[in-house]
Amino acid sequence: MKKVILGLAIVLGLTVISCKETTKEKTQDAVESAAEDVENAAEDVGEAFENTVDKAGEAIDTAAEDAGEAIDKAAEDTKEALKVD
Repeated sequence: MKKVILGLAIVLGLTVISCKETTKEKTQDAVESAAEDVENAAEDVGEAFENTVDKAGEAIDTAAEDAGEAIDKAAEDTKEALKVD
């Protein structure tokens, strides 16, 4: 009887130890996966930020060009209006 109980205790102990190692491995895999996900998300945010900055810069350049053209036209119109024949 003692041998049966001792045998069951050993099998149970090995099962618990084996489960713990598997759990540790799964936990480590999950942590690594989460770290990769965070890194990928950070890269995506960085790229989105760069794209936004680029688009904003282009919009500012276009607005500046349009304003410059409008000022030049207004100056020409004013010059023509002030001409005395």
